[in-house]
Amino acid sequence: MVETAGGGPGDGTAEALDRPLPEGVRRRVVQIVADGFGGLTLAELPTQLRQYARFAPNRRAKFAGNAMAAALEGDTLFRQRIGERLREAQPELAGALDAGSPPPAADPLDVAAAAYVLRPTGWVKLVTAAGEEAQRADAERHDEESRAELERLRAELAEARGQTKTETERLRAELETARKEAESLHRKLRAALSDVKRGEAAMRKVQSEVESVRAEGQAQVSAAESETRRLKARLGEVEATLEATRRAAREGRSVEDMRVRLLLDTVLDAAQGLRRELALPPVSVRPAETVDAVEPGRMTPKDIAARALSESDPAILDQLLALPQAHLVVDGYNVTKTGYPQMPLEKQRLRLLGQLSQLAAQTNAEVTCVFDGAELAAPVLLAPPRGVRVLFSKPGVTADELIRQLVRAEPPGRPVIVASTDREVADGVAKAGARPVASAVLLKRFSRG
Repeated sequence: MVETAGGGPGDGTAEALDRPLPEGVRRRVVQIVADGFGGLTLAELPTQLRQYARFAPNRRAKFAGNAMAAALEGDTLFRQRIGERLREAQPELAGALDAGSPPPAADPLDVAAAAYVLRPTGWVKLVTAAGEEAQRADAERHDEESRAELERLRAELAEARGQTKTETERLRAELETARKEAESLHRKLRAALSDVKRGEAAMRKVQSEVESVRAEGQAQVSAAESETRRLKARLGEVEATLEATRRAAREGRSVEDMRVRLLLDTVLDAAQGLRRELALPPVSVRPAETVDAVEPGRMTPKDIAARALSESDPAILDQLLALPQAHLVVDGYNVTKTGYPQMPLEKQRLRLLGQLSQLAAQTNAEVTCVFDGAELAAPVLLAPPRGVRVLFSKPGVTADELIRQLVRAEPPGRPVIVASTDREVADGVAKAGARPVASAVLLKRFSRG
């Protein structure tokens, strides 16, 4: 049957189209191939179509339409196999085409598509006639649609004209009303302009008064802000003092008790040291011997002044630290930047604290080292060395102010030595009763060992 349809002499295989396959016929041909696809084995399919073997017919027609049309045109054996599937599916149509008398009631596109696949004698004429018939049908359909569209547009135009006329009349009436309203508004506008001018004059006067009040208010606000800052600072100091008092109360003693006790220990240690230093017999001292006078053979005040130590002599620091209950307060960065400024701050701190630890061990004095912490991004993590108290100032408080607070916290009479080259610090602690010593003196004492 396949040879009779496409390979025997006298059939239509030698015929060829002289124009592209009409689009309607092409769609029907692709659908015939997609329907007959499933009846073929994978080996019977052209290589380029095997990837679509598992697709449903509609998906094959959608995604492989061009490939199937090209294979049908170029592969005669594939076309014959599809024609055999078509003969099995539509035997009446295939028989009528073989007989040369297609059914008059059949769709011309279906007839042309079947003829294109089966290739009976005269199939080219059938395809061409189907294409022309489809074009005529499309043209007639387009004509009908155009006439219907034209009638619709004419009806819409007539309706639009009627609406336009009505709208024009309405707009004319509204225009006349608007003219009358405009005349009334012009009169009101002239009256309003006069009111506006009077209002502007009044507004300028009010603005002048407002500026005056605003300037006065800003001055009062500035004064209030200054007073607020002062009160906040004072409140902070009061809160700090209150917290210290509460902390001391929780520990079972007050700040004043601690200060008195420390002063008492200082006086007792000083008295004992003085007794050891003088080594005087208990009953040998007489009131007359306490009168200040120069006895024959004794040193004069000039001789004593000649033996005084220089302010830069580190021995003076030893004498001060040998006093009972002595407290050495060190301006940390002032000392390190005087002695070794080229080192990083962290190494400066470590070196100074190590030297202070040795000094504390040698003298048994209380040692407090103060660093400026106002510009630190985070707390400094370090383990204070033995015998040295390490303090950083809080944000907004300088190390100089912290040193002055430490000196003010000590009871009057206790020996407090402050190591700093800062003249403002030295003058401030001297007024509070402390003994300032230059940073260079402390550095010389370190170098002596």
